[in-house]
Amino acid sequence: MSQPTISDLANEDRLFPPPPAFQAAALASDNSLYREADADHEAFWARQARELITWSSDFHTTLEWELPDARWFVGGTLNVSENCLDRHVAAGKGTKVAFHWEGEPGDTRTITYADLLDEVSRFANVLKDLGVEKGDRVAIYMPMIPELPVALLACTRIGAAHSVIFGGFSPDSIVDRVNDGECKLVITADGGFRRGAPSPLKPNVDEALASCPSVTGVVVVRRTDTEVTMVEGRDHWYHELVGSASPECPPEPMDSEDLLFLLYTSGTTAKPKGIMHTTGGYLTQVAFTHKYVFDLKPETDVYWCSADVGWITGHSYIVYGPLANGATSVLYEGTPDTPGKDRLWDIVERYGVTQLYTAPTAIRMFMKWGAEEPEKHDLSSLRLLGTVGEPINPEAWIWYHTHIGGGRCPIVDTWWQTETGGHMITPLPGVTALKPGSATFPLPGIGVELVDDHGQPIERGGGYLTLTLPWPSMLRGIWGDPQRYFDTYWSTYPGRYFAGDGAKIDDDGYLWLLGRVDDVMNVSGHRISTTEVESALVDHPAVAEAAVVGASDDLTGQAIVGYVIVVNTAEPSDELVEEIRQHVAHKIGPTARPKRVIIVPDLPKTRSGKIMRRLLRDVAEGRDLGDTTTLADPTVVDAIRSSAAEGPGSGR
Repeated sequence: MSQPTISDLANEDRLFPPPPAFQAAALASDNSLYREADADHEAFWARQARELITWSSDFHTTLEWELPDARWFVGGTLNVSENCLDRHVAAGKGTKVAFHWEGEPGDTRTITYADLLDEVSRFANVLKDLGVEKGDRVAIYMPMIPELPVALLACTRIGAAHSVIFGGFSPDSIVDRVNDGECKLVITADGGFRRGAPSPLKPNVDEALASCPSVTGVVVVRRTDTEVTMVEGRDHWYHELVGSASPECPPEPMDSEDLLFLLYTSGTTAKPKGIMHTTGGYLTQVAFTHKYVFDLKPETDVYWCSADVGWITGHSYIVYGPLANGATSVLYEGTPDTPGKDRLWDIVERYGVTQLYTAPTAIRMFMKWGAEEPEKHDLSSLRLLGTVGEPINPEAWIWYHTHIGGGRCPIVDTWWQTETGGHMITPLPGVTALKPGSATFPLPGIGVELVDDHGQPIERGGGYLTLTLPWPSMLRGIWGDPQRYFDTYWSTYPGRYFAGDGAKIDDDGYLWLLGRVDDVMNVSGHRISTTEVESALVDHPAVAEAAVVGASDDLTGQAIVGYVIVVNTAEPSDELVEEIRQHVAHKIGPTARPKRVIIVPDLPKTRSGKIMRRLLRDVAEGRDLGDTTTLADPTVVDAIRSSAAEGPGSGR
């Protein structure tokens, strides 16, 4: 039998079965979906496609699969915006709220499905008038305002593919993505509000477009009323165009395999990868997962995913999944600490949010701020919590469950990727007994196996996470580079999809994500996951958040260096540092004890909340730092370097 490849150090045996009242009312309360998918996974997905999606013409073949190329629901035609809007209005639900939108300054808008259909149809006509045709690509670089989902849906209405660029990215990032996709049009805004002040967007577009020859027009939404330069003949105000456009725009029937969008993700080379997602399979899986993973009751629920539409989470679980299911959602423009650290809990209380889907990074930040912030508000409307973006450490899970969920809300810890399009490994909340920190099991219709270095399956312990079956929302390639697609995802383990994540499987079959394999440290021949060490660090009562890297070491190959933020009540000292180091040794073993623990004021994060471990590794090894422009706060690195040189844990 094959041996585990990644050390399995932590043990978690707390178990949280579905609350009986929740289970009794859940959409899925037993294993019937799993049994159906196990019996015939193609037939399972075909049923979901026909029940959840409205097709202009039915598909004749569920799946054509010739590795690495999949075609789902072959022969079927549909339109995504029609599925998200028209069919709900036609069913008499036009007055139902699609989005409760809240701007960071406190301005609000309530947008019904009929409102959204009207605006999307008008803007779709605007796009056509500006020369956008079926098959063209449109770049979108916007804040979290209602015109953002409108722009996505207007593209889908006429058959243009969108390429959303996160609003925190630099002009150079815009150039890379616009030129790679040969985008014809850019949709942007003068700016958005962030931490109480306007954050400019249009000037970044102007700078980028000097190097983007394919762009013929720019549409600008007025949001912050800041002064911007409008180029005659190229730039147009959104409100002027939409106000005079017709509200009648028939949806374009699209083949199930027509390109829906590009979304760029970083790669091992400097060139970002344009991940391709198509129409029918993607919409089927995001509608299915949004319905069952969040146990959606569209008549009564108010659902909130706190991500940004600039990332795949926002595409799938702010725009397409919720709207396909006729849900009412909250859409928030700003940051969780403006004007106060209770902003999210204030929004939950005022709108009666029932499902909250957020990132472990945010949860650890809330922990640092203290339970007194959520305690200011009535959170009793919540009935389900979710996490996304990275593995959640057990102590953050328990805090979330206790202080936000009141001990009554199941937590769906979801593993998936930009490339997978939708959820892959996650509990079904009315079925699955939860272990804090575990994403639990693959969803019905999803094939997962852990393998060792030789591609042999591992039944217990740590290994590499691979997918063994094609799935409807899978990426269909990398734009313009089919060889890179095969080499990146399908060549490491023949016959399997592998995107670089490690995981472990425990005695009960539960899966535990260990993060990126390139975040696995090799210490004296032991392959140790950064995730497990970080979890052990945060388990110490003085530690609010932690990040771990492996730094070069002459003796052990790599040495573990932990950067920790301590809670407000803790006094940084060398004694505390040593106590934290010993706590890790006690929790998961002496091999995982960090060589250094450095107390820092903050961690280097992108605006999406991802910790940039590369910068921490550079600090630990004394190297010059590379590009820091994507950081939410570029000054953090200097503070960390100062702490590493002089503060507790510096070793000086």
